[in-house]
Amino acid sequence: MAQILVRDLDDVLVERLKRQAKRHHRSLQGEVKAILIESARMTPEEMIAAAEGWQRRLAGGKFSDSSRLVREDRGR
Repeated sequence: MAQILVRDLDDVLVERLKRQAKRHHRSLQGEVKAILIESARMTPEEMIAAAEGWQRRLAGGKFSDSSRLVREDRGR
C-alpha cells in the first residue's frame, strides 16, 4: 500500500486531530485515513457521470435472463 508523509504540520492541528481521533475511538493514523477517504469520495455529479457512462457502454447489449438460473439454484 502507498504511504504519504506530511511534513511541517502545526502542533495545534495535530493535537486537534488527536482529540478527534480519541472521540472516534481511532488512532491518529486511523483518523487521518478516515478524513482522507471521506474527502476523496466521488461527488454526486461524478457518480451520475460514471453511471451515465456505464449506461452508454451497456446500451443495446444483449444480456441473458438469469431468472431461470436462480430458479434452478433454488431447487437444489
